Amino acid sequence: MNTTPTRKASRFRGTNLFGSRIARLIFASNLAGLAILIAGAMVLNGMRASFVLSKKQDLVGQAQLLSNLIADAATYGQPEPSMDETLARDALASLSLPVTIRGKLFMPDATLLGDSYFLSDRVVISSLPPLQEPGRFEVWSTQLSEMAISAIDSFTPSGGTAAVRTRTYEEEFAEAVDGNEAASQRFNDRGQRIISVSVPIQRVSAVVGVLTLESNDIEGIIRAERAALIPFIAVAILVALITSALLTIGIANPLRRLALAADDIRSGVRNSVDLPKVTGRHDEIGRLARSMETMTSALFERITANESFAADVAHELKNPLTSIRSAVETADMVQDDPVALAKLRAVIAKDVKRLDRLITDISNASRLEAEITRIPTEKLDISRFVHDVVSTYDGLEPARGVKVVLEDRTMNAGLTVRGREGPLGQVMRNLIDNARSFSPENETVHVTLEQGRIGPQTTARILVEDHGPGIPEDKLTKIFDRFYTDRPAGTAFGNNSGLGLSIVAQIVETHRGTVTAENRPSKGARFIVELPAA
Repeated sequence: MNTTPTRKASRFRGTNLFGSRIARLIFASNLAGLAILIAGAMVLNGMRASFVLSKKQDLVGQAQLLSNLIADAATYGQPEPSMDETLARDALASLSLPVTIRGKLFMPDATLLGDSYFLSDRVVISSLPPLQEPGRFEVWSTQLSEMAISAIDSFTPSGGTAAVRTRTYEEEFAEAVDGNEAASQRFNDRGQRIISVSVPIQRVSAVVGVLTLESNDIEGIIRAERAALIPFIAVAILVALITSALLTIGIANPLRRLALAADDIRSGVRNSVDLPKVTGRHDEIGRLARSMETMTSALFERITANESFAADVAHELKNPLTSIRSAVETADMVQDDPVALAKLRAVIAKDVKRLDRLITDISNASRLEAEITRIPTEKLDISRFVHDVVSTYDGLEPARGVKVVLEDRTMNAGLTVRGREGPLGQVMRNLIDNARSFSPENETVHVTLEQGRIGPQTTARILVEDHGPGIPEDKLTKIFDRFYTDRPAGTAFGNNSGLGLSIVAQIVETHRGTVTAENRPSKGARFIVELPAA
């Protein structure tokens, strides 16, 4: 048996996902590295598109200039112009093309007239890499950059090599024969990625040949781009490592410390969660730590209260048992005195009655907490509820002529509270029975229901008033302690266990309400119960 602490509704209940600090931290941490990679890929994608387009425009300019030179040197005839094959080859051979550019000369029927690689007796020399296994870092960085580029290219805007159409040479040649400039990208016979530009060689307006320039340094552009992506990958990895460390420090370690504290409490090493750095946090982990701290304190308070309750029960049961034992022992010595025996029997009967009342109330009090946690709350029309409880006294014969009357001041406002009908009914009955037991003969117990307010919270206020002797000023709070009794002279002995008001206080507190006692200005006591309105 114990007094359950008031449970406050959590203001964090119903918080959406991104209202959580830890959720925002996790999302931001996991997206940071990806954001860096995407930003780097988009920047490099734009750079690659710019490089490729620049290379294409450069080739187009060179091709136009060279086609004009060949047209001037190797074409003749009018009105049917043609191109001299020998002069055209010589003109192509005389061109000083860079190593990375290959020129080809075709007739309109696609016959190859000359190739700059062969006409200039050029020998293409490629330096072989050293005969050794690449280092782990080199392999790892290359694979990582390839994977990153493949993954990011799937959802980034097209650019780079896609800035020039990919098509076959036949398609490019057909467009040039029609008198148009044509450009494409493809792989050449050596497996190299190239950018190709074909322009017509014209005499007057007739196409007498096609000049094709191929640049094979696009691979260098792609390699440079991949190399430029490596710093972004490194930064992304560094950010991932840093955020992982922060998540470990900020989430995993505090949770581990909370788990260790819980184990210590379970094993009896400590009796509270003493982690000020964790409980001082303003996020879910801090709230969890504070909840654990509050829960632990409540558990230890409950243990202490149960121990105190057991001691109080033993004490209260021992008093009538001692009285009964004394009466039984005395009865053996006064067998010849009928008057004394009658008195002793009366004492035993009263003590037995008191024991019965004590055991009943102790059983009810012990069962109360389990019932409160097991029974769900519901919305109660407080006016109807109080009226139903008070009406049960109408059918009873008034004890000593004491009546119970109700005054409803809510004016049918439909005031509701959230609670449990059974326990709240016990509150009303305990207060009314207590008031009836203190009231003089032929008096009235007044029950009043009205709407109250505590700060911004609307409350249902229930007042139970009697015309008894009142409560000593120094006992106005003590009367809610367990087994407290302060009966006036002449009150029947054994009718009260001292648990009624303690049970009232416990039930009201579990409903997040308050119960207080005060003396009326005239005569008698007044108990005030305030329950928050739903």
